[in-house]
Amino acid sequence: MSAVVEPAARPARDRRLVPLAAGADARLLAFGGAGGAVPLGRFLRQVRALAACLPEAGHAINLCEDRYRFLLAFCAAAVRGQATLLPPSRAPEAVAGVARRHPGAYCLGDADAPAPGLHHWRLPEVLHEADGGALQVDPRALAVVGYTSGTTGEPVANAKPWAAFHTSTAQNITALRHLWAGAAQVHVVATVPPQHMYGMELSVLLPLLGDAAVHAGRPFFPRDIVRALAQAPVPRLLVTTPVHLRALLRGLDAEPSLAMPPLAGIVSATAPLPVELAEAAEARFACEVREVFGSTETCVVASRRSAREPAWTPFPGVRLTPLDGGCRVEAPQLTAPVALADLVDLHPDGRFELRGRNADLLEIAGKRASLGDLTRKLLAIPGVEDGVVFQLDEEDAAGVRRIAALAVAPGLGEAAILASLRRSVDPVFLPRRLKRVATLPHNATGKLPRAALLALIGTPSA
Repeated sequence: MSAVVEPAARPARDRRLVPLAAGADARLLAFGGAGGAVPLGRFLRQVRALAACLPEAGHAINLCEDRYRFLLAFCAAAVRGQATLLPPSRAPEAVAGVARRHPGAYCLGDADAPAPGLHHWRLPEVLHEADGGALQVDPRALAVVGYTSGTTGEPVANAKPWAAFHTSTAQNITALRHLWAGAAQVHVVATVPPQHMYGMELSVLLPLLGDAAVHAGRPFFPRDIVRALAQAPVPRLLVTTPVHLRALLRGLDAEPSLAMPPLAGIVSATAPLPVELAEAAEARFACEVREVFGSTETCVVASRRSAREPAWTPFPGVRLTPLDGGCRVEAPQLTAPVALADLVDLHPDGRFELRGRNADLLEIAGKRASLGDLTRKLLAIPGVEDGVVFQLDEEDAAGVRRIAALAVAPGLGEAAILASLRRSVDPVFLPRRLKRVATLPHNATGKLPRAALLALIGTPSA
């Protein structure tokens, strides 16, 4: 089924179609790229021209680094009736694995192929335009197949029809609109890649289907983030992760000459946002930091102001039910309930608190703890700039999988870090192996792949 059609392509009696993009042709869709400010009308003309050049068959693995070109390729593929495939990472093997699961799929990008042997189509340097009627989407058609990160197992495919994205985008706008209340449009700068479902929701679908425009790039370093925000009209919304937010605060401290433009708000996801970090960001930027909770399986389903409240408020129509080893999520954008590995405590009013993930729970010598809480205690040590606590694969002589830790702490020794941990951590949960490193192997969304952690900690000496 073709995802996008022109009015003449279907009988007039079919009234299920909705616009591919919301708003008037003159509204701003993107800014900050090589093409300058791009109104919606020009974007749609470029979508038409690009769609005419794409391969006729096969779904598209969208690897575009430039956010505007990702958005353009995403919509052009839809015009050809093709879904967009989002691999769990840009690693060549991950991309090749998705291609194997979808025979006929091809890579669509703004750079060279990630690995030899993949069918790759590169966007042209010069973007052409083509006129035509309004583009509409069938809400039943497949828009995206997103893959989970695979940090706790094999990546799992999650199909998203256009109807689900329309519903989830409306939910996100309702939950966040107070950040830019009184303004006709918000201007988004995002540090998270569009290939991640959080990045897709807040930096692709929000400008496509909502009252938002997006910066064309993906700034990473503090100086780049400040520059991108300076290119954004007011009001400005920073969409980021805890790792990037912490780095931004440190970068501004290191370079006092960087002039941070005023922000309407900050949105954070992909990893738990420490209360201390949320408080520091709100104090520094004089705006609300809104943390959102969701997954590739569900999209965003709840939010909270982390500096002030521990509990999450579900979006309208969202219901969480505790299960053994996780929870069940029901939401308007889901056709069936979804089971997650997140452990929750429900409040009588429907709000909930997260108690970690089932895989993070530890039980040693009859005592219990969580890796998330141990990591928070490591990060709370003065002088520790970044860190993580995790469980090793191998068992000791007693059959126990011991704890390890990695810490970025330029001014501290490993013995000093362990001494500080002893003040707040039960001895059975103290890391048996703690290593001080220059940096942690965060991926593009700020997560820490387990394989990379194990490689960095190394094997125990004989």
